Amino acid sequence: MMTVLLREAIGDRLRHARTNQRRTLRDISRAARVSLGYLSEVERGQKEASSELLASICDALDLPLGELLHKVAADVSAIDNVEVAPVDEKVEASKRRAPERESAEAGLEGGRLVSELIGNDLADLRISPPPRMSPALRTTISAPKMVAA
Repeated sequence: MMTVLLREAIGDRLRHARTNQRRTLRDISRAARVSLGYLSEVERGQKEASSELLASICDALDLPLGELLHKVAADVSAIDNVEVAPVDEKVEASKRRAPERESAEAGLEGGRLVSELIGNDLADLRISPPPRMSPALRTTISAPKMVAA
């Protein structure tokens, strides 16, 4: 099972909301009365934002806090339910010998490359062979960092 940090999921959704509105970090930082550097760190999932700070950023984005939290919860649930296939060392060795086969493929699913992922929420992700991606969400959540339990 994969684990995503809450601060990364929140930051991804805040950045998505801001970029969908075609607004800059500077614009939101001024409206939310938060330093530009700190807002950037929150969006990148490097800082854990307080509830007061989240409320201020959401106000600046005209995004209800409940809507943000609902979307983040759906994202985290979707990622937590992803099964990661074990990596076979023989398969990995053969992939290293033939990297040109994989260069045209774009996404990662269960340890194998797939051509594309589409959807509006991480909970809606599904594989689609034809190249067409919904512009509604291009998430920046990267592979989760392993967290010791």
